[in-house]
Amino acid sequence: MEEKKEKDLEEIFLDAKAYIDTRIEYTKLSAVEKGSKIFADLITNAAVIICFVLAFLFASFTLALYLSTVFGSYAAGFGCVAGIYLLLSIIVYITKDKHIEKHLINLFIRKYFDKVADKEEFDEDKL
Repeated sequence: MEEKKEKDLEEIFLDAKAYIDTRIEYTKLSAVEKGSKIFADLITNAAVIICFVLAFLFASFTLALYLSTVFGSYAAGFGCVAGIYLLLSIIVYITKDKHIEKHLINLFIRKYFDKVADKEEFDEDKL
């Protein structure tokens, strides 16, 4: 009778050890998955931002050349575009504390938690 209890205790300890090892492995894999999702998201967002910046630069250059032909002077066309950007930067600087920063922070937080929520829903569906 005592041998059976000892085997049961040994089996329980082995099962507990296997469970703990499995949970540690799951935690490691979950961390790797979250890290890789964030890294992939950063890469794709960087590519999109680079494309937008290039499109913006070429559009700015095109606008400056067009205004140069309208005004008849390269200096006037490029100066007008520089003035537009100066005006926009002043407007953004004045309103950044009130609106822009809050919206950007909320956007980034919402995006992160949406990714985490998608993963949790996926895990629940598998169970």
